[in-house]
Amino acid sequence: MQGVTILGATGSIGASTLDVISRHPGRFRVTALTAQTRVKELAALCAAHRPELAVIGNPDLESTLRDLLKQAGSATRVASGTAGLLEAAQMPGAHTVVAAIVGAAGLLPTLAAARAGKRLLLANKEAIVCAGALLLDAVRAGGAPLLPVDSEHNAIHQCLAGAASHAGVRRLVLTASGGPFRQRTDFTGVTPEEACAHPNWRMGPKISVDSATLMNKGLEVIEASWLFGMARDRIDVVVHPQSVIHSMVEFGDGSVLAQLGTPDMRTPIAYCLGFPERIDSGSASLDFTRLGALHFEAPDLERFPCLGLAYRALDAGPAASIVLNASNEVAVEAFLAGRLRFTAIAGVISEVLGSESPAAPTSVDSVLAIDAAARRRAQQAVVRYQ
Repeated sequence: MQGVTILGATGSIGASTLDVISRHPGRFRVTALTAQTRVKELAALCAAHRPELAVIGNPDLESTLRDLLKQAGSATRVASGTAGLLEAAQMPGAHTVVAAIVGAAGLLPTLAAARAGKRLLLANKEAIVCAGALLLDAVRAGGAPLLPVDSEHNAIHQCLAGAASHAGVRRLVLTASGGPFRQRTDFTGVTPEEACAHPNWRMGPKISVDSATLMNKGLEVIEASWLFGMARDRIDVVVHPQSVIHSMVEFGDGSVLAQLGTPDMRTPIAYCLGFPERIDSGSASLDFTRLGALHFEAPDLERFPCLGLAYRALDAGPAASIVLNASNEVAVEAFLAGRLRFTAIAGVISEVLGSESPAAPTSVDSVLAIDAAARRRAQQAVVRYQ
């Protein structure tokens, strides 16, 4: 029985992970579950999966969670805040930690899990975008593997599984669905509801908006650079609206390996949970007779400038990636709250990204300082764009 902790259990990745776990009751048990504010949902998950520990990120909701679990007759212990998240990340009974907290908020517990030697299933791309060197150092120090949950990086991991080394790799090709606005030319008046209506994937609001702007793909380019040690000019993005090919690897001999499957996050999650074995995910089989043709096109950087901004940040160095991520989080939050136009998201990010060039971070504190400064500048930029 492998103990599994899920950081960010009430999101879509958490739900998919718990679904896969429930299909293998003799193999996995839930040790800890966390959420930031969705206290009722967390309490319901605890009643269903009976973890040892439940953590609510917002300390003001700790008493509410405690009361809800008491009413349900649950023996799950309760903690809150950063200290609670760090405890969950390092629990002795957990063999595996799924890092699925959205945004830079997941950085500290993800690093803690890696240092503690947990098998890290990384679904929080912002942690490696903001602190790639620090996270990989923590993984090496902990001595346990890091397995990517993002469907694109998981696909690359699968394609590379038989490679003797990465030396024979010519390039990585990340596929992008194109999001809900792939064919849209006029973005005037775009609403959060429209931006979150992804045609293929079921995701949370922040990641859905990132998909609509293609920033999600830009963050994935940075993540791929860290995970697989690839330079920017060896990572391409191609729009593939069917979301059947999740990514590809081209080798020096001209061979291209692709990983295919239905657009269901349970597939990469099951791959990571069972690795190196293959276990049932619950995903539907791919029906090639109904699939028909697969289509590909180049991303349009004029209509979707956020992808270009991500390449710009990757070229500029690690600190720029922190600035990119922080300003994007602020801009997307403002858009979802109705305080910023969809078309102004890229403008806010570009302004903050070009405002200064901080030195590369050498510690978690320096990462957090760069992040905080970028957020302040982004908030100011949001006001100017209103």
